[in-house]
Amino acid sequence: MDSTDNKSRRTAQDPEGLKDLNFYKFVLESLPTAVVTVNADRKITGFNPWAEKITGYSAEEAIGRYCGDILQGGMCKTRCPLKTVLNGHKPLSLVETTISDKWGKTIPVRMNTAGLFDDDDRLIGGVESFQDISRIKTLEREKGHLISMLAHDMRSSLSIIAGFALRLLKVWPRINDEKRCKYLDIIIKNANKLEDLVNDFLEFSRLQTGKLKLEMGPTSVDRELMELFDAYQLKAKESGISLEFENEENLSIIQADAKRLRRVFTNLLDNALKFSNPGGKITLSTLETDGDIIVKIEDQGIGIDRRDLPYIFDSFFRGVGVDKKKGFGLGLAGVKAIVEGHGGRISVESEPGKGSMFSVILPKGMEFEE
Repeated sequence: MDSTDNKSRRTAQDPEGLKDLNFYKFVLESLPTAVVTVNADRKITGFNPWAEKITGYSAEEAIGRYCGDILQGGMCKTRCPLKTVLNGHKPLSLVETTISDKWGKTIPVRMNTAGLFDDDDRLIGGVESFQDISRIKTLEREKGHLISMLAHDMRSSLSIIAGFALRLLKVWPRINDEKRCKYLDIIIKNANKLEDLVNDFLEFSRLQTGKLKLEMGPTSVDRELMELFDAYQLKAKESGISLEFENEENLSIIQADAKRLRRVFTNLLDNALKFSNPGGKITLSTLETDGDIIVKIEDQGIGIDRRDLPYIFDSFFRGVGVDKKKGFGLGLAGVKAIVEGHGGRISVESEPGKGSMFSVILPKGMEFEE
């Protein structure tokens, strides 16, 4: 037996080699991305659990079949990524395309493809890894839709402001004070609406560019909450909702950006009112621990679908049941950024049909004597 045969036999019987193969197999099966391996004829030789999850095919169903028969990719008939790689030696990275699952559903994916070659540079197969980007694409579409809505709302408010201002100029001498006040009230309401829209997008722009700057100073969370509570009493009453404030002890003075904190609590109270039904209750409560000040806003509204909870603080995200509600999906993203800018955190607990509770946890850090 020649040395080559001896080497082959040693390799085949080498327990360390088997351990390596088992380890690589374990890694491929554990990766949180779909991985499909093929031989030189493009027949599937490996199909990890994530590939099963995305495509709906089991590994037993897929192995041995042509890759194109299983994935039915959007580029299969025009510029198949795998064929392109196998015909050349250059891998393809982050190609966006589509596949079809077992039931014919089209799924957008981001794909990496590479050829597999032996030590003598002979082609032995290929590998494709891909991730489902359906949610990313949905958010991109939603973002475009919401920007269009924003432009429409801004134009609408500007048209109303300009229209009533022009009317006032023309009829001012001929109308009474009551009519003048009515026109001015309409102008002010639409100007405020326009300001809110602009503020939301300015805040969003700062968040996206990482330029959110906080102006820190001694802040009484008690005082900020009490002022907001008084301001929202009338809003709640007009909506047929009970608003309560539970604040048994005075909270420590902390270092914070008072203006931005008001924006956090204003947004949470607005949402609680928006998603509550007449006859419901909203409770604003506080708690102080050794290291933190905790503010909770709890409502008895429509709640949040459990599928939406992981994404509730994402920019432009609008969950189930909010289609008829005003907003652009920016508020909670801004709230999270502001709270985290203070070194704090925000969490939410919710059950559909029973309401939601948002908890804002702010570190006391350096306290101030009043």
